[in-house]
Amino acid sequence: MAAGQAVTHIRMLTWGTLLALVGCAAGPDFHAPAPPSVDAYRKDALPAATVAANVPTGDAQRFLQGADVPAHWWTTFASDELNRRVEQALAHSPTIASAQAALRQAQENANASRGALFPAVDAKAGATRGNANGFGSIGLPGSGPSTFTLYNAGVNVGYTLDLLGSVRRGVEAQSALADFQRFQLEGTYLSLAANVATASFREASLREQIRATQEIIDVYGKELGLVEKQNQIGAKSLADVLVIRTQVATAQATLPPLRQALAQTQTQLAVYLGQFPSTAELAAVNLDALTLPRDVPVSLPSTLTQQRPDIRAAEAQLHQATAAVGVATGNLFPQITLSGTLGSSALKADDLFSGGTRAWTLGANLLQPVFHGGSLRAQKRAAEAGLDKAAADYQSVVLTAFQNVADSLRALELDAENLQAQALAEQSAAHSLELVRIQYKDGAASYLQELDATRQYQLARIGLIQARAARLADTAALYTALGGGWQQGAEPDAVKSGVAATPVTQSH
Repeated sequence: MAAGQAVTHIRMLTWGTLLALVGCAAGPDFHAPAPPSVDAYRKDALPAATVAANVPTGDAQRFLQGADVPAHWWTTFASDELNRRVEQALAHSPTIASAQAALRQAQENANASRGALFPAVDAKAGATRGNANGFGSIGLPGSGPSTFTLYNAGVNVGYTLDLLGSVRRGVEAQSALADFQRFQLEGTYLSLAANVATASFREASLREQIRATQEIIDVYGKELGLVEKQNQIGAKSLADVLVIRTQVATAQATLPPLRQALAQTQTQLAVYLGQFPSTAELAAVNLDALTLPRDVPVSLPSTLTQQRPDIRAAEAQLHQATAAVGVATGNLFPQITLSGTLGSSALKADDLFSGGTRAWTLGANLLQPVFHGGSLRAQKRAAEAGLDKAAADYQSVVLTAFQNVADSLRALELDAENLQAQALAEQSAAHSLELVRIQYKDGAASYLQELDATRQYQLARIGLIQARAARLADTAALYTALGGGWQQGAEPDAVKSGVAATPVTQSH
């Protein structure tokens, strides 16, 4: 009697332990990393504003610390053509379509994994043709061979008890992968919008550089024609003619590379917009018509990790790696599977499930890993190493994000200073050229002096154009470094309608 009570107590303790495990999950719980404990992007203080230059897009920019990046930030440049390009790219780029498909795939994989949390129910039906001698095993009358058809139908039910939460950890891992793809999609939106804006600024800059270079070539051409006529009457030497011809040829040689760069930028824009280069229609973006945003938001460092899609994607990978440790841990422990069947077998289909034909079974199976050559524990160690890698990768992405913001802020400061210097150089070169031309007409300056002054003005003018475009591009780069406003739902309506958002899943 005492032995029987002991066995009963052991059984109760075993089942009590198993029931206590229900609801727990193997492995570590995931917790989102805390924001970095820094309150600035750089060592030195950020100025209230940049310097200004008295040229188009040369206004001072104010840094609004603590402000959020606006949704649809590209509209702050006040260009209808730029807005059209970005919206078209976001709606029609195959890169976006690919990222959307990857998100849908990950979401459906996560939905499929949740099916393991519920019992599996399968229906079956069949018919078997055979024969038996005599009465055989089915009681057919007669002594000779008999051919018969046996019909059967039934339902099988199977369910694996998720005592240690291995299945739930697997679902958690798949949900984290869906989150990763969602943030990858947001990152694709952001990078594509930034690429379109930057390429548009480069296109406008190249147009201006080509126009400025062509104007200089026209000036050289007029002077060459004049000197050639003077050479014919003996007023100028052949050496004077050759000098100007060299200047004309040198200036003309700069045009093909500029035109090539413009053509490549336009074909790249066509691809960004999801079009073939031969069919794309791009209205010109005028550099003078672009507005430099005067107020530049600078989000708090504590909020950057929740704004940048690449950081959120790295966080989702960290979440997935954490859940993978739980899956590998759960595989080391027993698995209990419950099963049941309800069926019927009869010689006539109409007799199925009639009296005397029904049968049922109930069962429970215990699978305890005993020896797998060390593979299960190796898989657990591999998952733990994967978690360490994901944590290091997350930290690397965060550090790079802060570097991007710091570099962009510094670039805007230096861009403003460079623009101011280039504007002064252009104004000085223009004034110098005007004086030299007056002196040349009065005979106080030579052709070489005028040509040199013209060349200096050309270089200064092109440098000013490049400085203006760089300031616009680096403003877009800061918007991108701060996350591009995607946490505010900056997706265009055409994009929103095609993808359902997946909530971030966390385990506590």
